[in-house]
Amino acid sequence: MTRLPASIRESVELHASAAGLGSHIESVQPVAGGCINHGCRVLLDGDSSLFVKWNPRAPAGMFESEADGLGALRGAAVDTGAKLAVPTALAHGRTAEGAWLALEYLPPGRSAPSTDVSLGRALALIHGAASESTFGWHRDNWIGTLPQSNTPHPDWATFWRDRRIRPQLDAVRQRDLCTDPVFDRVSLAIPNMDRPACLLHGDLWSGNAFVTSGGTPALIDPAVYRGDGEVDLAMTQLFGGFGSGFYDAYAEVRGIDPGYHAFRRDLYQLYYLLVHVSLFGHSYEAQARAAAGRVAATLS
Repeated sequence: MTRLPASIRESVELHASAAGLGSHIESVQPVAGGCINHGCRVLLDGDSSLFVKWNPRAPAGMFESEADGLGALRGAAVDTGAKLAVPTALAHGRTAEGAWLALEYLPPGRSAPSTDVSLGRALALIHGAASESTFGWHRDNWIGTLPQSNTPHPDWATFWRDRRIRPQLDAVRQRDLCTDPVFDRVSLAIPNMDRPACLLHGDLWSGNAFVTSGGTPALIDPAVYRGDGEVDLAMTQLFGGFGSGFYDAYAEVRGIDPGYHAFRRDLYQLYYLLVHVSLFGHSYEAQARAAAGRVAATLS
């Protein structure tokens, strides 16, 4: 059985009782997935289920920013009519044993080809609701365990260079990684990009998407901000896991600009590859260098 630390268990019970969900945890069940935080399904005496995640070393504000991102995605789905499930963040806190976040539990279901189609449409609807004139977010957050600066900027190319590529490149170079000059050439060559400021999930790999028992696609673990919607597309294609129906449905609703395939996919994937270099070391360095090389060759 998954062990929920005693102080976190007590804190969750207090919040659940205050919300009328139940006053006592009846059982704790392990949940597959997750490489950064611990997670479990909690069954309460009020017949309610929660998903609780915790991390003994979580930096201050990490789970608060996740709750904020989930709320933004959930609100966007409602506003646009997108058929997308996003768990409600119910409570969060911190004890001597770590920070924790309690979410609505969404029972998983069996994926089907229609799941990819539904998710592609839903994401396109959320991206198509762009209405802001600046890129970024009202707070910083995290990509994995790495801080992600979201200080707003009116120019997308500047934001991508100064808030995404350069901070990660500086971080990995402190460990003598990604020293090839091609990375500098990319940073200097990023052109003006007239792109709308869409609400992004921000970390859309296959592990952060699933289908509920009711057949609705669901998204979790966001790193939200406003940016080019193609950033989410680029992340889905970096490690795979999304079927052709996802991209066909997205393109049908919103279209995919030729510039995405020409160079922006590599440019956006470069950020996530640098993140992986930072998190996991040199095993991702060659892939990052190859992406940078393709961008530099296209833009030179």
